[in-house]
Amino acid sequence: MEKVILIKYGELTTKKGNRNLFIKILTKNIEEMLQNYDVNIIKNRVRMFIEVNDHKFEEVVNQLKKVFGLHSIVICERIESNDLEKIKKIAKTILEKKDFQTFKVVTDRADKTYPVKSMEVSRQVGGYLLKYLPGKKVDIHHPELMLSIEIRTEGTYFYTEEVEGCGGYPVGIQGKGMLMLSGGIDSPVAGYLALKRGVQIECIYFDSPPHTSIEAKNKVLKLASILNEYSGHIRVHIVPFTKLQEAIFKNCDPTYMITIMRRMMYRITERLARKRNCKIIVNGESIGQVASQTLTSMSVINEVTNMPVIRPLACMDKLEIIRMSEKIGTYETSILPFEDCCTIFVPKHPVIHPDLKKAREMEKTFDYETLIQECIKNVETISNFEEDTSDLL
Repeated sequence: MEKVILIKYGELTTKKGNRNLFIKILTKNIEEMLQNYDVNIIKNRVRMFIEVNDHKFEEVVNQLKKVFGLHSIVICERIESNDLEKIKKIAKTILEKKDFQTFKVVTDRADKTYPVKSMEVSRQVGGYLLKYLPGKKVDIHHPELMLSIEIRTEGTYFYTEEVEGCGGYPVGIQGKGMLMLSGGIDSPVAGYLALKRGVQIECIYFDSPPHTSIEAKNKVLKLASILNEYSGHIRVHIVPFTKLQEAIFKNCDPTYMITIMRRMMYRITERLARKRNCKIIVNGESIGQVASQTLTSMSVINEVTNMPVIRPLACMDKLEIIRMSEKIGTYETSILPFEDCCTIFVPKHPVIHPDLKKAREMEKTFDYETLIQECIKNVETISNFEEDTSDLL
């Protein structure tokens, strides 16, 4: 009997003709996540098995929890036999080490050539356990312990617990998107949800020194490094936004400043996204949360781009977003009190129903195109999150 990690695939099991591609990308992502461990990966269309040669099972499981495309992760016992009498004895050995009163046996006969049906295997194993484990009872509805048995061609697998995986699709299966990453609570959660749908992300951050601090920039890099734990390969493109933002402040109606600023951000994001072969823009906008996120504002701001804009948080409320940020580990960094460019020069009463014609007229009052080109020309890109980022802030 030996330990092995059994992986149950997530949503990709709904795929048919493309399943092999999904599994190939998932395997690549797992290999990268476990590159510092001595493991062997064996896969087929319905399961993946990871042999941990250095016996660091708990560490490996903790890494696998961050891999999208997994429904669940199981540390199980395996024997290279499908003999029913051996299965009964191993089941008894496993349960003798557990603390429980009621149990249930569930069998998956993946090897359809096996002569005994799944329910019959469960019945016989359950009867054997009742005989040799005095005081234990079967409860098919609410058992304290569930023993799962998988009978496959290469052997039999036993487990009593499953660790929930991230679900979703393997990162990269859907191509790449550009995440508009600020230092707030929302955008990192949007990035996480995009990753969960199989979208590899790069990030764009608008930096406005001296109006914004180095701490604000480092805060965003820390958030990116947390997201990077779920995917790897994340780049952060830092846009020097000061001159353009000051031009907006000097030339535009204060109530329209946020609207014009967001329109400039979208223009820059689209150009950089196309340069980086991204198919979509991703951001953390939630309908009605702030003035720039009313339906009218979104429509006016979105008018400057033809690239699809994905808003994973559009219909979530703030408490839901906060709970998710706590779950993925970004909340404590997001609430650090360092202002980004979206929170400076904010008027007391920004327009919530901007007029598109007025926004266009205001933009004609200064040469924003030259300023946009300068922003893009001077972008700084950071892609190495291997080093510890805990001391950034």
